Amino acid sequence: MALFTDEEQQRIREAIAEAEKHTSGELRVCLEKTCSEEVLDRAAKYFYQLDMDKTKLRNGVLIYVAMVDRKFAIIGDAGINAVVATDFWDSTKEDMLNHFKTGDIVEGIVTGVKIAGKQLGKYFPHDLNSDTNELSDDVAFMDGD
Repeated sequence: MALFTDEEQQRIREAIAEAEKHTSGELRVCLEKTCSEEVLDRAAKYFYQLDMDKTKLRNGVLIYVAMVDRKFAIIGDAGINAVVATDFWDSTKEDMLNHFKTGDIVEGIVTGVKIAGKQLGKYFPHDLNSDTNELSDDVAFMDGD
């Protein structure tokens, strides 16, 4: 499913890799064309399917976007949710939405990655002695079911 060019995918991968340099947290981006259920339920399904809940410190963050349906959600695991402000995910979504409204989906995703990465770095700083990249930085393209 070619929702983004190779260059756009690389830009997202680089944003994830850069954010993860400063944190033990893990970020993933998941895309599909349509969302056949409530967007948070769909994002949660992929959160578990992509093993986002298996990070050592429960500090995974998934950005889910259904391109055709123009829906998106951000899911954070228990570790990160326990420490960020209650409105953190909503304010992050608003910053992303500002780019989505102008048609710049990639910049919106990169913005979300950067904001989430900054919070992950604040609460889960990178540890040179023990951190490993637990999950792929590649964009996950889903076909739904």
